[in-house]
Amino acid sequence: MAEIQFILALIMGAFIGAAAGYLGSLMVTKRAALMGCSLGHLTIPGITLALIYGFDVSLGALLFLAFGIVLIWLFERRTKLPMEALTAVVFASSVAVAFLYLPEDETKIALLGNISQISLLSTVIIAILSLAVFLASKKIFSDMVLMSVSEDLAKARGVNVGKTNFIYLVCIALTVALGVRIVGGLLTAALVAIPACTSRNLSKNLFQYSYGGMIFGSLACIIGITAFKLTGFDAGLLVIITSAIFFLISLLFVRKS
Repeated sequence: MAEIQFILALIMGAFIGAAAGYLGSLMVTKRAALMGCSLGHLTIPGITLALIYGFDVSLGALLFLAFGIVLIWLFERRTKLPMEALTAVVFASSVAVAFLYLPEDETKIALLGNISQISLLSTVIIAILSLAVFLASKKIFSDMVLMSVSEDLAKARGVNVGKTNFIYLVCIALTVALGVRIVGGLLTAALVAIPACTSRNLSKNLFQYSYGGMIFGSLACIIGITAFKLTGFDAGLLVIITSAIFFLISLLFVRKS
């Protein structure tokens, strides 16, 4: 990996990890961290199209996420089945179709990510989108926490529940789409969940919890990408392993109530 691409990868990883860690603290609070797993699988057809036709994998992931979410919404209106069940139907079917066309030598990239080809333009765009996710998540954070306690109370306090939930879902979709660049479609849930869990073990209040998730997410990506340059192992795996090590260390300092 050339030096300039390594630096761009570090910058990209720092921004994505920070946004994922901050949003992850909100997702863990709402017990929705595994949503990243389902949406991560839903990106695989988009990644497949990107690999076949040679455009950015994050763009492919985002386009298919949008398509999949609309499809699930339409199915829910038509059938009245639970969204979780329809999500399973859509992402399992789409993954099966994707693997019919995914070149065998690029399967690993789709599942585990690839940071070896990064341009300055894509890094700038990813940094801007990651910052947008952070700012949007920060804006709705307190409202989402209140809604997790009681939606009726949130409405009484003037919170627009529908709008807030929509912003939340857009933030998750963007984070998953950006995260596939580093960890592929298989490990996106870990990218958002593990830093948040680590921070929760160490934090004393909500501020420390949310910003701790951001710091641990960013550090895991930076260390994982650096380890990738030194060892040649997949960056996505090393990022998640680094994050898991942080979590195990945090267990030594967990506050007992």
